[in-house]
Amino acid sequence: MFEEVAVTGSTNADLIARASAGAQEGLWLRADAQDAGRGRMGRVWDSANGNVFASTIVRVGTSDPPVSSLGFVAALAVHDTIRQIAADVPIMIKWPNDILTIGGAKLCGILLERTGDAIVIGFGINLTSHPKELVRPVTDLRAEGANPPPPQAVVEMLADILKIWLERWRIGGLAPILKSWQSCTHRHGTALSVHLPSNEILEGLYSGLDEDGALMLRLANGEIRAIHAADIFLI
Repeated sequence: MFEEVAVTGSTNADLIARASAGAQEGLWLRADAQDAGRGRMGRVWDSANGNVFASTIVRVGTSDPPVSSLGFVAALAVHDTIRQIAADVPIMIKWPNDILTIGGAKLCGILLERTGDAIVIGFGINLTSHPKELVRPVTDLRAEGANPPPPQAVVEMLADILKIWLERWRIGGLAPILKSWQSCTHRHGTALSVHLPSNEILEGLYSGLDEDGALMLRLANGEIRAIHAADIFLI
């Protein structure tokens, strides 16, 4: 089920309220613009008209894989959607669920929030514009030479693809999801700067994921650290 609004504060906030009131899995809400959009770790998400600002509800059960792994599912769904609408734009996933160009510019952010057994997944995809003057590189599909469809068409495609990946996640478990995710990310040995919630900064080389999806970082002394929460930057 799809709902559209012209402007809202945050599609995630709207669906958290809906989920708390009993809304079921599969409900999607898309806004033409947001005036209180947010990203991971409380950051503001620029929400200019013409891009995708949409959220959906996933209800998790006791037999489902770990809830934390839904971020990988969402990333794969966006990755496949962008490959369909902009096949000539080379992209990759950065841990855990950012979609970047091969050059390292961000195209999409994903925010997961929980209320009870409901996970609200928010998607912000830069189709025709992107924020300027940010510290990290950001871009949009039009700037990369693509001619993306209108936002609603993209959301409908994303919904179909996410449904497929959710089924794979529920039936096959986490291992094949992580295998697919790793086939879409940067190569092993990529230099990374890892900014931990404690404000500690680590630098090292990407060494894959562990069985739970933690990022494995090889430090200069050969030690491998499992990263469970952090901001990751390509060096």
